[in-house]
Amino acid sequence: MNMISRDERKKQKGIKKFLNSFTYPIKGLRYAYKNEQNLVVDVGIAVIVLILGFIFRVTKVEWAILFLTIGLVISCELINTAIEAVVDLVTQDYHPLAKVAKDTAAAAVFVFAIIAVIVGLIIFLPKVIDLFF
Repeated sequence: MNMISRDERKKQKGIKKFLNSFTYPIKGLRYAYKNEQNLVVDVGIAVIVLILGFIFRVTKVEWAILFLTIGLVISCELINTAIEAVVDLVTQDYHPLAKVAKDTAAAAVFVFAIIAVIVGLIIFLPKVIDLFF
């Protein structure tokens, strides 16, 4: 990995520092996408939701709600991945608190995924019902 030290980053100025600040989140996204099956599933579902948004011609407000919901689900998944990585860094041995940290982070993703499904139903269910009635 081509990493620079914290001191070298502090010395960087201006546009170079600004542009380099984008490389870290891109690397994090790439890592999570390659290593976390749930993130791949989340992205796949997001693509389906976006396609449905075009098919059902959702309003601007509905688009905003869908994008916020998708962004939050993916962000929760990334935070969960980060927490799991830190826990694994601290200990590879079984520890009840490590389990609590991982399970609770996973629960946060699960809770927001349920909320996302509810949001999707609120937006799309009336449109689907209108197709048949």
